[in-house]
Amino acid sequence: MFGSKKEIFEYINTQRDHYPLNLLCRLYEVSRFGYYAWKARGQSARTQRDVEITEAIERIFSDVNGIYGSPKIHQVLKQEGMSVGKNRVARLMQENGLKARCARIYRNNTSQDRFYASIRNEIRKVDATGPNQVWVGDVTYLKVNKKWRYLAVILDKYSRRVVGWSLSKRRNVELSLTTFKRAAKKRLIQAGLYFHSDRGIEYVAYKYQNWLKKNGVIQSMNRKGVMNDNAEMESFFHQFKAERLHRNEYQTEKELRAVIIEYMGFYNQKRIHSSINYMTPNEYEVSLA
Repeated sequence: MFGSKKEIFEYINTQRDHYPLNLLCRLYEVSRFGYYAWKARGQSARTQRDVEITEAIERIFSDVNGIYGSPKIHQVLKQEGMSVGKNRVARLMQENGLKARCARIYRNNTSQDRFYASIRNEIRKVDATGPNQVWVGDVTYLKVNKKWRYLAVILDKYSRRVVGWSLSKRRNVELSLTTFKRAAKKRLIQAGLYFHSDRGIEYVAYKYQNWLKKNGVIQSMNRKGVMNDNAEMESFFHQFKAERLHRNEYQTEKELRAVIIEYMGFYNQKRIHSSINYMTPNEYEVSLA
């Protein structure tokens, strides 16, 4: 059908409005970069520069499994030494169909009647100035082969670092307490550490409250009817589900656990956050040392 790559590229160029470029390149066994290079020949310096930037954008986008939008892609490009404007990155991503992955979150709506009014939101007026001053935690639902599993996670609010997590078949005080004890083994906790959570029954169990008090931890909880009191945890679970669970199905707990382990390492060591100057949690903590 075609006698040369040039003819292939010319044909692909006529079909771009009808079919995804990825599909066309795979079908005709040519690379996207080759197509861009062909298209840039004889064109303006600005167009050729767009091709170079697009190649860099696609590389970064692929490296993070499509989870970064244009602001974070722009930051990574700057960190790599590439001079490019935010609007140009956004335009090129839009033109090439590079849109960050996102997912809706399944939320638990079960009754939370056992709430002790004595546990207030203690962190509203606390400004953390370093790690290990305020921790936040929550539990979310995950599905494995049509069965629920429960993931408890604790973050350091200041650095956004995951300091502990645990997966269980049951959502109970043992799950939450195990998570906190694991975090305490990894981090140096001192009397006066705040721990904030939602109003789940596992967090108001006497066993949990007593363990925190024994170790000098000040317990804090969401105000009734105020969901964004624990915004950092809401954000973390949203990101995790969008970046690893959306459109993926896991048949065994072993598969799910492997994904969680991989993501926790990725989140702490590689995922940049706008709230901490576009650093990873690990980098941010090191910068404070």
